[in-house]
Amino acid sequence: MVTAKLTSKGQLTIPKSVRESLRLHAGDRVAFVVHGDEEAVLKPMTKSVDDVFGCLYSPEQPRRSIKQMNNAVAEKMRMR
Repeated sequence: MVTAKLTSKGQLTIPKSVRESLRLHAGDRVAFVVHGDEEAVLKPMTKSVDDVFGCLYSPEQPRRSIKQMNNAVAEKMRMR
C-alpha cells in the first residue's frame, strides 16, 4: 500500500508510483469519490474531445491527403 501525508493546509502529494500508474501530469485534474465515512477513491478526470480539439493544428504544417497519411504510417511501420 502506498501512503501520503496530509499537510496542515489540507494538501497532499500523490506519490510518484501512483501518478505514473494513473498517467497523471502537472495540471491534470482528479476526482475523489467518497464511499461512506471511511473510504475515498481517487479517479483521474479524462479530457473531453472539446478540451483537445485543435491542439495539433499548425498553420505552417502543409495539408496532407488521407492517402499521404496512410503511406507515411505504412512507411514508419516498415521501418520497425
